[in-house]
Amino acid sequence: MPGLYFEEFVVGQTFDHPIRRTITETDNVLITTMTHNPAALHLDAAYMKTTEFGKPLINSCLTLAFMVGISVNDTTHGTAVANLGWDDVRFPKPLFCGDTIRVESEVLETRASQSRPENGIVVFVHRAFNQDDELVGVCKRSALMLRKSA
Repeated sequence: MPGLYFEEFVVGQTFDHPIRRTITETDNVLITTMTHNPAALHLDAAYMKTTEFGKPLINSCLTLAFMVGISVNDTTHGTAVANLGWDDVRFPKPLFCGDTIRVESEVLETRASQSRPENGIVVFVHRAFNQDDELVGVCKRSALMLRKSA
């Protein structure tokens, strides 16, 4: 189990996740169609040629999923009880098919769970970068974590 227990997280702790992922057109089309999103900016290459971007944008739901998913192995794999939520989700630059995403995470806060003494809450900030080290996504995530003693 590679994930860390609540007691193993320290405020300020950072993770430079080794997984990198090149995003494909298939990835983008699948997430967009599976979520019933008809937006031309994700699906219509001909239309997007007429815009400032010149090509389809990666669906931000996919960016968020990669941002959190890539972090799991190093942080919460097997030790998370539940994802409690995301806050302050932003996408300062677009991603395109063929871009490669990498993620780094930082522990912002740790606190005991008031309602579940066998668990603790860890608040992370996840930052996603493209192959040019441009910030393409950022979010805070709160996770309910197992304690070692539990």
